[in-house]
Amino acid sequence: MTRTDLGMPAFPEAAREAVRDGVLRANLRHATHTIRDKRARAVAELADWDRLRAAGKAVKDHTLRHLDRYLLQLEAAVTAAGGTVHWAVDADEANRIVTQLVRATGEREVVKVKSMATQEIGLNEALEAAGITAYETDLAELIVQLGHDRPSHILVPAIHRNRAEIRDIFRAEMGRWGRPAPDPLGDDPRELAEAARLHLREKFLRAKVAVSGANFMVAETGTMVVFESEGNGRMCLTLPETLISVVGIEKVVPTFRDLEIFLQTLPRSSTAERMNPYTTMWTGLGPSRGADGDGPSAFHLVLLDNGRTDTLADETGRQALRCIRCSACLNVCPVYERAGGHAYGSVYPGPIGAVLSPQLRGTGSEIDASLPYASTLCGACYDVCPVAIDIPEILVHLRERVAQGGPVTRHGIRVRIRPAHGHAAERAAMRAARLLLDRPGALRAGERLLARARRLAPRRLPGPGAAWTDTRELPSVPAESFRDWWTRERGTPQ
Repeated sequence: MTRTDLGMPAFPEAAREAVRDGVLRANLRHATHTIRDKRARAVAELADWDRLRAAGKAVKDHTLRHLDRYLLQLEAAVTAAGGTVHWAVDADEANRIVTQLVRATGEREVVKVKSMATQEIGLNEALEAAGITAYETDLAELIVQLGHDRPSHILVPAIHRNRAEIRDIFRAEMGRWGRPAPDPLGDDPRELAEAARLHLREKFLRAKVAVSGANFMVAETGTMVVFESEGNGRMCLTLPETLISVVGIEKVVPTFRDLEIFLQTLPRSSTAERMNPYTTMWTGLGPSRGADGDGPSAFHLVLLDNGRTDTLADETGRQALRCIRCSACLNVCPVYERAGGHAYGSVYPGPIGAVLSPQLRGTGSEIDASLPYASTLCGACYDVCPVAIDIPEILVHLRERVAQGGPVTRHGIRVRIRPAHGHAAERAAMRAARLLLDRPGALRAGERLLARARRLAPRRLPGPGAAWTDTRELPSVPAESFRDWWTRERGTPQ
């Protein structure tokens, strides 16, 4: 079970509050439109984008089908290169492993390079409970941490903040966490970046332990790969004496040749760049590492399951594990643009969060049961996904699970879950539709009756449907059914 924001209200309630925030909507609209326009131009440069997309999908699907084999190969390669591999079945075990590793060093501070997996499991909170302070070093993550906030975007966690808000956060909070912000501090991006650089530099030079994630893990060599744009990752991965990487098991790829595909597709889909400014790779300790070389003298890899194996057991839902965390789906989603990331109650917001979180956490909570409905099913997310995840298909699949219940895998055991509360009317409507569609004569009679009574059709729906017609007009009922039109124009079919 993941822990992030499980106390959140259902998505409709959280979104209703978010759309009333004019500043939030303006910030999101400006940022998402800018990013997606730049991405479209970057993708258009590649004549073989569709083939790269298909290749990425094929590599991910192949790896997921043989995940057990590639994870064992990865473990052997990391161990042979001097690293230590730990397996964590859930958030509690992962947090316990990392806490024990940090305590063993005698340190009480760690620096972190952005890792969504550690946010997923609530690592910072677990370390704090053990008397260990974790410092985020990614600029956006630093803004979120200093602002006592939560991430709202996969790539740009502080996308909901504007420059003036960031300036005020730096002025008020930096001094409590370390080096204070320069005085005076304006809201020019260069001034803000320089204030963050000075604040973080002393932490990089002092820290003995670092915690990282990884975008990819190469099974054949045991190599970890981190994509980033600021250089903070390079500092975290080379300066401390102990490096602990917490990575979801789905991040493995078989070979370096496979990695080449994602070196082209991930930067373009995320930051709209041809390549990342910093792509850092490391394999165990390496030949130059250790007491007399550069880099950490101890490397630990924590392989995180936390619901991923259960997701893998779902033939439709497993495609969400292809995700390479590019955030392209968020930037084109009309729902995310208006509601923002916090409304999703998860470290994974937007369309991918709406299909990934309910699978990792289950649909037992109010927020997770509502997430599959946080979409218009317009399909824009599928069109931009660099690994061709059919998010609308998974959303419909999960909606069926929420409304109907049925068999799912939980903690490796096949169980049957009950329908979520509040969907009795939906189930009754589907049963009525099934009965009607199974009886062509009754369907034909109903169509004719509706056509003749079209002048009596209401302009607004009653009851639960009233909210839908608050912002939409009901389509008018046609003068005749399609079946009658076809018969009149083409003759009665045999």
